[in-house]
Amino acid sequence: MYAMALEAPGAPLTMAERADPKPGPNEVRVKTSACGVCRTDLHVVDGELPGIRYPIIPGHEVVGWVDALGEGVSDLSIGMRVGVPWLGHTCGTCRFCRAHQENLCDFPEFTGYTRDGGFASHLIADARYCFPLPESGEDAELAPLLCAGLIGWRSLVMAGDAKNLGIYGFGAAGHIVAQVARGQGRAVFAFTRRGDETAQSLARSLGACWTGTSEDIPPVELDAAIIYAPVGALVPQALRTLRKGGRAVCAGIHMSDIPSFPYSILWGERQILSVANLTREDGTDFLKVAREAGVKTHTTVLPLDQANEALARLREGRLVGAAVLRP
Repeated sequence: MYAMALEAPGAPLTMAERADPKPGPNEVRVKTSACGVCRTDLHVVDGELPGIRYPIIPGHEVVGWVDALGEGVSDLSIGMRVGVPWLGHTCGTCRFCRAHQENLCDFPEFTGYTRDGGFASHLIADARYCFPLPESGEDAELAPLLCAGLIGWRSLVMAGDAKNLGIYGFGAAGHIVAQVARGQGRAVFAFTRRGDETAQSLARSLGACWTGTSEDIPPVELDAAIIYAPVGALVPQALRTLRKGGRAVCAGIHMSDIPSFPYSILWGERQILSVANLTREDGTDFLKVAREAGVKTHTTVLPLDQANEALARLREGRLVGAAVLRP
């Protein structure tokens, strides 16, 4: 197998060749056909997440085909197309797992962070955490659904029944969630970087009723705002747009520090919530919703050996929609 591996925090990914991996009990080997590039991959590359052991292969929006089975695997078969998401394994015994909150597991494993991911020709995945995918749909179009879509879906659920919904950061997750929200009859208000006419144009094409910069105040009070950009200063900005009782949902695994803000913009039972990881139930629910809603992802496809270029484009805001790597 070959992969784009990270040898040290902040280092560029380098092509590495390794022996073909063998699946253990309850594991499958997946031949990667596409892997989305997520902002969390940047956090991994930059060493902003704790407990990374090097070398590590990033990538957790994986679409591929099962080509080897480990002992005990019965629900998947060789030749089946599957998606491998961020949540790679949970302990099943901690208080959160027992309470059906596996996204909060005390001893989790994460694809592309604590176990090798999909910036590779092959990867090993726990079969119990893979999602069988339908035969229809291009691999590259499906890949962003495995994290941008899943975390987007969980954040949308946490936003409640918000009719006027703000989306801060109209990238991979934002453009997927906007389609689902519009299908549910919600009004979408898209906030982008200043001068990002491309993202604003995409938002309008997907049904956003208003677009502006993150500093702007929309023409109506919002019921909820979801923040996908990892910028802590957006939290007080979002609070200023909310009606009383509204929610600001922070959807990233990492965010810069939230600056101090006046209590008056939180008062009125406004809430700040965070989204942590995902559950397998999220995946099952979202993939059904995405199919029914006819979600179409906007992707830029690059060969695997251009992973550093894809990460650079994401970092600099030079992507429309999502980047996807093909081995």
